[in-house]
Amino acid sequence: MSNSNLVNVVIELPNCNKPRNNQIKKITIHHMAAVWTVERCGECFADSNRQASSNYGIDSDGRVGLYVSESDRAWTSGNAENDNQAVSIEVSNCEIGRDWAVSDKAYAKLIELCVDICQRNGIERLNYTGDVSGNLTIHKMFQATACPGPYLEAKMPDIANEVNKRLEVEIDEEVYENDVCIKSDNVVPEINNIKTDNIDVEYQVQLKEDKR
Repeated sequence: MSNSNLVNVVIELPNCNKPRNNQIKKITIHHMAAVWTVERCGECFADSNRQASSNYGIDSDGRVGLYVSESDRAWTSGNAENDNQAVSIEVSNCEIGRDWAVSDKAYAKLIELCVDICQRNGIERLNYTGDVSGNLTIHKMFQATACPGPYLEAKMPDIANEVNKRLEVEIDEEVYENDVCIKSDNVVPEINNIKTDNIDVEYQVQLKEDKR
């Protein structure tokens, strides 16, 4: 099981179960409830007394931190069943309180990271249902918390839609590439042979005419 190549910083945390006891089927999004860098978030999670962690973190500059390998269960949502199936992502806020908004860079990187997680783990689509039945979940579905805040919670349907659009583009490109390969192998050589024969004949005729 691999980790994302989008990672800028690795801070290995002790707060996890190795390995997770289920395959990755979901993504769970959280907010940091703070304006933190990925380093500061990792430092906070590194305290063993805190008993918390996540797989990834994203700060307001769009930098990604890896805290717990995807092969392991992070302690993030307070629900073992969800955490064993989900890759969890903590996103820094760009404001304290109000809607707990996140920066445009953080939001863009969140979409990119979700696409990457889906592609590597065979998740064909993200489905946000507003409850635990979907494979895109949020912290407040499992504990009495406001996490991930009003801003990100309202964005969940948009996140799922944008991720799915990009996943569909990837599938279309793969189908196109495979189709081109089939055509190149089976059809193009025959056409090239025909063209080559014609060119050779025309060239030979021209040579004969030049010698006259």
